[in-house]
Amino acid sequence: MAVFRNHFLPVCVLILSLSTLLTSTVSTSSTQKPSRATTVTVSDFGARGDGKTDDTQAFVNAWKKACSTSGAVLLVPKGKTYLLKAIRFQGPCKSPLTIQIFGALEASENRSDYKDKRHWLTFDAVNNLSVDGGTTGNIDGNGKIWWQNSCKINPSKPCTKAPTALTFYNSKNVKVTNLRVRNAQQIQVSFEKCANVIASNVAVTAPEDSPNTDGIHITNTQNIQVINSIIGTGDDCISIESGSQNVQIKDITCGPGHGISIGSLGDDNTRAYVSGVTVDGAKLSGTDNGVRIKTYQGGSGTASNIKFQNIQMNNVKNPIIIDQNYCDKSKPCKKQKSAVQVRNVVYRNIKGTSASGMAIKFDCSKSYPCKGIVLQNVNLQGGKATCSNAQVMGQGSVSPHCTNT
Repeated sequence: MAVFRNHFLPVCVLILSLSTLLTSTVSTSSTQKPSRATTVTVSDFGARGDGKTDDTQAFVNAWKKACSTSGAVLLVPKGKTYLLKAIRFQGPCKSPLTIQIFGALEASENRSDYKDKRHWLTFDAVNNLSVDGGTTGNIDGNGKIWWQNSCKINPSKPCTKAPTALTFYNSKNVKVTNLRVRNAQQIQVSFEKCANVIASNVAVTAPEDSPNTDGIHITNTQNIQVINSIIGTGDDCISIESGSQNVQIKDITCGPGHGISIGSLGDDNTRAYVSGVTVDGAKLSGTDNGVRIKTYQGGSGTASNIKFQNIQMNNVKNPIIIDQNYCDKSKPCKKQKSAVQVRNVVYRNIKGTSASGMAIKFDCSKSYPCKGIVLQNVNLQGGKATCSNAQVMGQGSVSPHCTNT
């Protein structure tokens, strides 16, 4: 028996040693603290936040620090108002970056402070970006001076561009939450040439008569979700333009405004492509349009595989509309044969009331008629339906029924 015990003694010692080492390693690793984010505060770079002092350079310097620091959080403290000229927050950054806008950002009223004339706050080539407005953050475009000088308000003024309040450009993996944007100079929030975007709990507000103040604008962007957001503005609540694919819009409240629009597409004889758009769950009240697809004559390309479903319309002037003869020009648009092809569009579970006597209007091209249009369980009261050059199929209960024109 002694031989037996001596033969296994080294093995027992080895097991005991390994066990002790493993326990020590686990114990050591469990006491290690996770790495903490580095908070970069705009106040540390001289931002005063008194609503009067120009804090632009302080924001630029704070951005440079946060963008070049691993795991940074850029903080805009609450309880203060930061006056800003136009800024381009340029990437790429060293690592994923979080911005906490807990204070108020207010745009300069001096139009000479905008060298670009098309942008106020821009995030350019910033991947893996999270922007959080918390419960107190606001972005105010201070747009009144721009609206007063718009040709749509004052026809004696030349038609010129005005800045978009907040632009995300050429960026991937972007998350925007709890953000409040108001009174943009023109478009309020724009996603351009982006991919993999989630925008949730976004609130957008501007007066009903503010010109061209689209709430959320999507162009040349793929894989984007806009969720649980409230938009009231002077133009489209959500506008989706060429190059956009796999756009998911869910639980949106819209009004006032021009509704949820795909387009305009094909302007100035251009090619346009939009596909894979789903609007699932929306409440529209008092808007000029409900769900709309609008294209110019003379364009080409396609708008396809689109679903509008589970939507409530209250006192909406044009609840369902496809307009392939759209024209937003100072002079009448010329008649042309080519058009952006509209096909495979489903309207499902849409109810409510029309404020104009028109509930459904499909005004499609003779040369490129609308194809694969499906109305399923649609009940819109107070208006008629006209369908011109459109291949329409009804499923379930549909009211009103199309009359061909």
